[in-house]
Amino acid sequence: MEKQQKIVSMFDDIAPTYDTANRVMSMGVDKSWRRKACDLAYEFKGDDTLDKIIDVACGTGDMMEFWRSRAEVSGIAVGEIIGVDPSKGMVGVAREKYPKFNYHIAKATEIPLEDESADILSITYGIRNVVEREEALKEFNRVLKKDGLVVILEFMKNENPSLLGRIRDFYMNKILPKVGGFISKNLEAYEYLPNSIEDFSTVANMMKELEDAGFEMLYNKSFSMDISTLLIARKK
Repeated sequence: MEKQQKIVSMFDDIAPTYDTANRVMSMGVDKSWRRKACDLAYEFKGDDTLDKIIDVACGTGDMMEFWRSRAEVSGIAVGEIIGVDPSKGMVGVAREKYPKFNYHIAKATEIPLEDESADILSITYGIRNVVEREEALKEFNRVLKKDGLVVILEFMKNENPSLLGRIRDFYMNKILPKVGGFISKNLEAYEYLPNSIEDFSTVANMMKELEDAGFEMLYNKSFSMDISTLLIARKK
């Protein structure tokens, strides 16, 4: 668990500059990925009223705001949106930005919510930071209602990169750490990002892990030179 605690401490450290660094590095494109994830999930769910949406590894809260705003656009009533993150620094920033949401400082493997209580659970750019990933996926299954959705946005490992994929890898490995390190004054944290992707799962493996944890795959697609991948699965 020492590795997990080191990751949490790193996010505590970069929390004040995290949003600025993310927007600069993604050139704002992550907004379109998040919007797409929410709209598709609401479409798959097909309900006008939802009791609870949980955003795990919620960071500074942006995905929660996307869930709220896209529900409003779609005419969907959401009872409660809850953020879960082990980083006190990140949750502190989220609480200031979005005080209307509820938060829990907790790990992805220990979500302090009742069994079968959530309609949708999302984790955006956070699953690769979870050391005990299989346990986390089982926990996601536990807190979701039957037919509830798990929505994952992530930077996935590319085993056979195309030319565009190699351009992506150059950007992620050489450019991005320097930009993030300059903004945050923490080069190590942003060198961690490409390393964490390289150490992470392929899309095929991630889908198998979801299925093993009791989910049925509904959707998977990679965007923007395969930089970001969206996976949506339903609890059986």
